[in-house]
Amino acid sequence: MLGITVNFEVLLQGDGDAPVRVALTGANGAYARTLLAQLRLVPSLHPAVLCDLDLDGLRTTLLELGYEEASFAPGGPIALTDDIAGILSHDFDILVEATGNPAIGYEAARSTLAAGRHVAMVSKEVDSVAGPRLLQVAADNSVVYTLAGGDQPANLLSLISWVRTLGLDIVAVGKSSEYDLVLDAATGSLSQLDETLDGSAMLDLLDLGDDVAATLAARAEVVSGLKRRATADYCEMATVAANAGFVADTEQLHYPVARTAELADIYSLQEDGGILAGDGRIDVFSALRLRGEASFAGGVFVVVRTHDAETWRIIAEKGHVVSRTAKYAAIYLPYHFMGLETPMTLLTVARLGIPTGYRTAQGSTLLAGRAATDLPAGTVLTMGGHHHDVAGVQPVLVERGDAPAAPLYVLSFATTVRDIAAGELIAIDDVSGYDENLLAASAL
Repeated sequence: MLGITVNFEVLLQGDGDAPVRVALTGANGAYARTLLAQLRLVPSLHPAVLCDLDLDGLRTTLLELGYEEASFAPGGPIALTDDIAGILSHDFDILVEATGNPAIGYEAARSTLAAGRHVAMVSKEVDSVAGPRLLQVAADNSVVYTLAGGDQPANLLSLISWVRTLGLDIVAVGKSSEYDLVLDAATGSLSQLDETLDGSAMLDLLDLGDDVAATLAARAEVVSGLKRRATADYCEMATVAANAGFVADTEQLHYPVARTAELADIYSLQEDGGILAGDGRIDVFSALRLRGEASFAGGVFVVVRTHDAETWRIIAEKGHVVSRTAKYAAIYLPYHFMGLETPMTLLTVARLGIPTGYRTAQGSTLLAGRAATDLPAGTVLTMGGHHHDVAGVQPVLVERGDAPAAPLYVLSFATTVRDIAAGELIAIDDVSGYDENLLAASAL
């Protein structure tokens, strides 16, 4: 809800109104935990239905969060179920879909919207395939389909909406990768989460210098031993690109190693010393910071063209990020608080009928996949892990219609029907066993 200056405590209190009843799928996942923790602090929201395959684990989580056991015992005010197909038999106002399973999450969201109830989508895997279709189902049934605030896609779409409303000319949008690159200036060690390497060469690369491309290439070499690209990043940016009209500058994204203060210089056009071939680009960067400096925290950014020189000189003096050429500026939110923010989405949807972020008809960008290795016929493209990777497949952002590419998450759990060489773009005819409904939803 960036840019709205009303008093939310007054607007969303719902004085005298019954609490908004929330259903949550994937209720024992990491994102769900952060939301359940926050729901205890927001009396105008009530967790009415919690669905997860691991009910014992869910009960343990609820106790850890301070929920009374009687509240989720049979007959209590919180219903627990492992039957996602049966959640519509329970009373609720809005579903938070957080399974992360493309086919199952799509059907849960579609059926909920068709039943005249709102949906807040956390499963970006679902939205990257079927977001436009779910928007249509919502419109047909006079309810709201929205991305959930607290995750990067919704936060970035909200920021884009704010910037566009102000009439600023957008050059690039994006986010930082999930984990910072943290450099210890005293020892030269460089860490990314629990991995550490010798980053002493980075000490001489802290300044961007006159040749931006050369500096970025040298930084990338220093951290070449780290895995910085994640399927989740591609999925999130594909969702934003498709729904706000952006394209990737390169199908695997640039992923520059960048300091926050450099964003306006790096994400400027090549003719002005930056890395971009054109306007309207989407990308991800690895945030480089010294130990003790504030994190970008997987936050989001928009780079705009400046207009009145004096206005932007004043803004730059206040510490905002303006390029050395003074032609570009970066506007950013250095956070995404996951489920801690999501209650704002749930309340604005249920009380006001307002979705989070900026949504349009389907754009031209598609999240697809290239074979990362040779994939013999009969290979099952399993999906899993923290970032919901599809085994053996490199996510890419491509233009729809350029090639017969299948949506990446339609490929999940499908089986190859021919030998696919490393580097080939995978088409739907290359696999069997995919979910037909999910594929049909992608073809809006």
